[in-house]
Amino acid sequence: MTDPSRLVVGDPAPAFTLPADSGDDVSLTDYAGRRVLVYFYPRANTPGCTKEACDFRDSLALLNDAGIDVLGISPDPVAKLAAFRSSQELNFPLLSDEDKSVMTAYGAFGEKKNYGKVVQGVIRSTFLVEADGTIGLAKYNVKATGHVARILKELDL
Repeated sequence: MTDPSRLVVGDPAPAFTLPADSGDDVSLTDYAGRRVLVYFYPRANTPGCTKEACDFRDSLALLNDAGIDVLGISPDPVAKLAAFRSSQELNFPLLSDEDKSVMTAYGAFGEKKNYGKVVQGVIRSTFLVEADGTIGLAKYNVKATGHVARILKELDL
């Protein structure tokens, strides 16, 4: 049985406009006609989130060559995202979803297990939004280490 709050391949990608680390607003519609990997992560400057972000950074040229852009989304405030992007030399936008409304729309916020306890929080997830605005890939509860390599393999890159 699938969780009804979770997106599946073929679903329309929920639209969003969020503030970016640059201070500008970024919308999913800015990428209309392009493919974009949207990934949700719990918190900037933590070991797992840093590893995942750096893996996306190091794979961005390969993804871009395949016509895929990357957006990272967390509940962190813009200033923290700007510092994270700078310190890790990230080459893609980081977006702030402080009220977690976009995460909720994507099924990337809710109950999860953390050290054996059920808590409310960000569910580390990645989605490929296809050029037509539909979900082409939906991955929930991913492990930070090795995640980008698994995505690249699944996308045959």
